[in-house]
Amino acid sequence: MPAQRAEVQVRPGTVGDLDALTDLYNHYVRETPITFDTVPFTPQERRPWLLSHPEDGPHRLMVAVEPDAQRILGYATSGEFRSRPAYATSVEVTVYVAPGAGGRGIGTLLYAALFEALAGEDLHRAYAGITQPNEASVRLHTRFGFRYVGTYREAGRKFGRYWDVARYEKEL
Repeated sequence: MPAQRAEVQVRPGTVGDLDALTDLYNHYVRETPITFDTVPFTPQERRPWLLSHPEDGPHRLMVAVEPDAQRILGYATSGEFRSRPAYATSVEVTVYVAPGAGGRGIGTLLYAALFEALAGEDLHRAYAGITQPNEASVRLHTRFGFRYVGTYREAGRKFGRYWDVARYEKEL
């Protein structure tokens, strides 16, 4: 059942969301170090990513929408942590909130729905990487029981500088 808060609904992502999800992600590609992608995507290039998140299984995509306008306010995913078979019970999670939608609890709604959906899966750990500084993301992950496990120093270069990535984990 979709989670709700005020006028926001959370539901699984669909192919019909592809353009809006691509636009949202491209904002972070162009404007922030939050993702280490450096070139914006077309919806067609992003399609395999979307299709790798079915409505069931350990790799999910949840979107937050305003019901009247159907505007996507954010999304959260769980995906492959590493490709080797022994990592199959671990997932990497992430959340992106649309520009102008921050401070409304969208990230909290998305993670609540995502972790509820994952509760019945054969998963042991969730991992998250947070480009530093990003206090809002650190607070969100801590609220959901993630604990800090270390920092990759100067792990990526974007916008002419190096960025640290703090790593967090959560028992599932």
